[in-house]
Amino acid sequence: MDRSSKSEFVQTFNEKVGRARLAIVADYQGIDVNTLTEFRKQLASDDVDFAVVKNRLVKRAVEGTSFEALTEFLTGPNAVLLGFEGVVEAAKALTDFAKLNQKMEVKGGVLDGKTVSAAQIKALADLPSKEVLQAMLLGVLQAPARNLVSLLANCNRQLLNVLVAYKEKLEESA
Repeated sequence: MDRSSKSEFVQTFNEKVGRARLAIVADYQGIDVNTLTEFRKQLASDDVDFAVVKNRLVKRAVEGTSFEALTEFLTGPNAVLLGFEGVVEAAKALTDFAKLNQKMEVKGGVLDGKTVSAAQIKALADLPSKEVLQAMLLGVLQAPARNLVSLLANCNRQLLNVLVAYKEKLEESA
């Protein structure tokens, strides 16, 4: 890589990091190029970027940004996954790929400017999707109103039961 392509990479990566919400560093050593290329193709449809990177160039690109903490994970051969909007989906994609390819090791990353460990990334990947979480929240918000309606209907039902029982008692005694 000549000097101009290095500076172009640093500038491009810096722009991507500026738009990203999540960056994950992973050790890809031992995984063949075809497998990594297939993984990249899978991510092309998502709002995710995955690249094998040179540590020195990434350190220059993230210098002075909220992703500067990534430098602590940059030892040995690394690949960086950048998630722009769907951070859960990005984390899920990488952890699923790491499960299929035992040689891929997630080292850690940065989410919205805060350092996250590999265990935290796995926990993030285990979260349900945004739509499922929204549905769960909607259910929680609707529960009090549903319970109130049920309670009010139950009062009427109980009053009706008492009146029916009283009517039957009157009919028996007559």
